[in-house]
Amino acid sequence: MNKKQFFLGIILASLLGGVIALAGASYLIKPNSASNFTDKQDTSLVNWLSDEKFNVPDGINFVASAAAVTPAVVHVKSSVPVSQNQRGSDPFEEFFGFRNPERDMQPREGMSSGSGVIISEDGYIVTNNHVIDNASKIEISLEDNSRYTARVIGTDPTTDLALLKIEANGLRFVKFGDSDKMKVGEWVLAVGNPFDLTSTVTAGIISAKARNIGILRNLENNLQIESFLQTDAVVNPGNSGGALVNLAGELIGVNTAIASRTGTFNGYAFAVPSSIVKKVMDDLLEYGAVQRGLLGVSIQDVSPELEDRISEKLFTSRGVYVAGVNEGSGGEEAGLKPGDVIIGIDGVETNNVAKLQEMVARKRPGDKVEIKYLRKGKEAKATATLKNISGDTNIVKVIPPKIVSFNGVTFEDIKPAMKERLSIEGGAGITAVEDENWKKSGAKPGFIITSVIGSNGRNKISNSEQLVDILKDNIGEEIVILGLYPNGQEYYFEIKVE
Repeated sequence: MNKKQFFLGIILASLLGGVIALAGASYLIKPNSASNFTDKQDTSLVNWLSDEKFNVPDGINFVASAAAVTPAVVHVKSSVPVSQNQRGSDPFEEFFGFRNPERDMQPREGMSSGSGVIISEDGYIVTNNHVIDNASKIEISLEDNSRYTARVIGTDPTTDLALLKIEANGLRFVKFGDSDKMKVGEWVLAVGNPFDLTSTVTAGIISAKARNIGILRNLENNLQIESFLQTDAVVNPGNSGGALVNLAGELIGVNTAIASRTGTFNGYAFAVPSSIVKKVMDDLLEYGAVQRGLLGVSIQDVSPELEDRISEKLFTSRGVYVAGVNEGSGGEEAGLKPGDVIIGIDGVETNNVAKLQEMVARKRPGDKVEIKYLRKGKEAKATATLKNISGDTNIVKVIPPKIVSFNGVTFEDIKPAMKERLSIEGGAGITAVEDENWKKSGAKPGFIITSVIGSNGRNKISNSEQLVDILKDNIGEEIVILGLYPNGQEYYFEIKVE
């Protein structure tokens, strides 16, 4: 066979192969003539999935995420003093108006519990404010059952969040994720640490975003922020303050509430999105208080019912209606007027009040936001400078209370809010008791010392440093310590200072 015949044979073989391939394809690929959508979809997807050989892709495997997160989700147990009406009768009690521990029962304590999430290797923990509200002592249990006493760095009832701190290092923690990137339908894990079950992991999807369910109503100044992520991952009361994470093990929310008539999970759970959590935690860490930037407008969701009520066409089916504008507010200075409909903040659509509040809650006083709004159907833009509740752009920094120790007992200054609530001028709160003599005498964390009766008579206590000075002056002496608990219950005990 010469070279010419060889190449001619190759060409003929190629042509014959092509004809056979086309004929086979024509035979195998028939028109989709199914008469119902089930058959149409099954036929179209026949090569995508196989019931016999289907495997979950690596990216939807929950094992890695659960393993990364569970060591960083803790149990939070709060001791809360409970009022009791039983009173003893002895001359000392009648004279000073304080309870005698020899004749009366020790102050009772209630307990609340929930979960928390370690967010730094040096022991900062985020949880719900309602888990630790009014607590006299907060105990943290890690997954390995190690225990710590936590102190409160700051709280924010308007988002139901709190920042705690334990004295530890090298801890596993959960990294913040971006809740803005989460889409409805994406997989999430809810991780909690209820006391009787330790670490629990449940899976679900994001069911909705920017939900307002009205659980934070009636707060002072009406500044509550509700823009929850809704999930169908199982969450029960002991999981409050636990982590909602994506499949990468990143924190995209803090589990806060469930919709239930029975107190147990009924299919709906709600979490504060990480976009708000991170901002609140940063504020509490840096300033001791949340820096809330306000637009200064009263708002409500756009709806057909609203149009009927105000007898005005709003030219949109979604958005946030401006019912009023506060004088001197950032909204007024930006040119907003009653009747405007805000449809966007910083390029993000605000289809409801919850989303607008979420976007503004990420900002601090002095920050600027770009507002997109409709006025009688015509779109406009404005830039507003947010202000604080006082009407200016100042940042308010809360000075942390001084903490001092004496012979195994730790004291701290009383915060102004506590002084006002209890109507006291000063005092020193017990935060930790390690000394056995103090424990046996009745000293407990949470107790507020307001007076000391010693060799120099009765001394009112203004702060923790003054208390320690008085204790040092009475070393070797029997003294009487008087005070009260955060619930207002008065109490006293005697101790020999060593």
